[in-house]
Amino acid sequence: MKRLIFGAFIVVGLFTGCTQETQNKIGRAIQNWTGTDGILEVYAGDKLVKRFMKIDKLTTAISTNGSTPRPYRYGYGILDENLNGKIDNGEKRVYFEFSDYSTSYIFYEDPHK
Repeated sequence: MKRLIFGAFIVVGLFTGCTQETQNKIGRAIQNWTGTDGILEVYAGDKLVKRFMKIDKLTTAISTNGSTPRPYRYGYGILDENLNGKIDNGEKRVYFEFSDYSTSYIFYEDPHK
């Protein structure tokens, strides 16, 4: 028990000693590992045109040399074909990509889970 408490103090101490940017990276890594029940909505102007549900995570593409991020994100989710906010029979899990520069989108955790 003492080791567990001591370990927790060490982790907290290391975490608070990090810069805000490093803390954000650690937080995103933990979130990517644990996953979320995300929803991605894609807009054309002010009109909703696509919705993907039950997304575990969005991933930023990395160049083939492994160090430069590409200007798009990708993931897997269930395509809400009729945009009713529910997963209906026949709506399937699909792979998707979208541009960071030219796509208007909102990604959020499902408030109904």
